[in-house]
Amino acid sequence: MNIKDKKILSDVRMDRAREFLADAHANFKEQRFRTAVNRAYYASLSAIRALLILEGINPETHEGVLTMLSLRFIKTEILPVHIIKIFKTLFSKRTDVDYGDFDTTSSADAEESLKSAEEIIGAIDIVRKKLIAETS
Repeated sequence: MNIKDKKILSDVRMDRAREFLADAHANFKEQRFRTAVNRAYYASLSAIRALLILEGINPETHEGVLTMLSLRFIKTEILPVHIIKIFKTLFSKRTDVDYGDFDTTSSADAEESLKSAEEIIGAIDIVRKKLIAETS
């Protein structure tokens, strides 16, 4: 994949991240807290995938995304370590709400997930824009 195609795909994934985040907020307002947590996680996942593709990295699993983000951007201190920590927490919450038969999610849990997703997306987009500028 050439750099132009990587940038296009990165933009598509970042647009999807923003759409999923808007969905998370809408679900939160409608008190669908489990769905808000799910959408917040997927917003973050899409943003991270938008960043990774710029490096030619395209993991096929959630764990692969986590591993590659850690190796390429956390260990190299391009992104702060707390980004991976809050992403892991979002992943865990998303797993609970999607697969936990008796899971209950509070307004506070969902709100925390929204804030985490906003922080991840913001940090990712800053780095993503720098990478795009460096290759232009």
